[in-house]
Amino acid sequence: MKLIMQSIKQTLFWTVVTGLLYPVLITIIAQLAFHNQANGSLIERNGKIVGSTWIAQQFQTTRYFWPRPSAGSYATVPSGASNYGPTSKKLQDAVNGFATALRTAHNLPANAPVPSDLVFTSASGLDPHISPEAARFQIARVALARGMGEGQVRTLVEKFVEPPQWGFLGEPRVNVLNLNLALDELDVKK
Repeated sequence: MKLIMQSIKQTLFWTVVTGLLYPVLITIIAQLAFHNQANGSLIERNGKIVGSTWIAQQFQTTRYFWPRPSAGSYATVPSGASNYGPTSKKLQDAVNGFATALRTAHNLPANAPVPSDLVFTSASGLDPHISPEAARFQIARVALARGMGEGQVRTLVEKFVEPPQWGFLGEPRVNVLNLNLALDELDVKK
């Protein structure tokens, strides 16, 4: 009986420490030290939340830069990869469909190369970044749709190219939501 009581006390103690006190402490520290990140790195425009820096959004019109395709339709709950293998017919059909849609939207020949990150989904399905090459690939379409000069749009794209994290982790990248919001602001000013 003594051993059972010790076990119950230990279970209750560690449940309170690890299930209540620790999460509350970490939440307080996160809110004080990293308030924006702890609340989802939300972006607000004109008093309205328009997205998060870390979650991709679907942009379909030709007026915007497009993110990577999403296997989960850009929804956060079912996010994830398709888990199709490299020999999967479904994966090949999806990639070919994305490539065809890109070529059509950009008035390119059927065999024109397209950036791989615009035809392959990311592991999470919510990757907010594309490569600088993928952003540059879209400049002519976006400039034409907005009636802007390609040089003006190219300058904006280059402004939003982020270097690898800490100078050596990962590759250069462009946050699509931030770029599109800046594009809207630039379009309003003209």
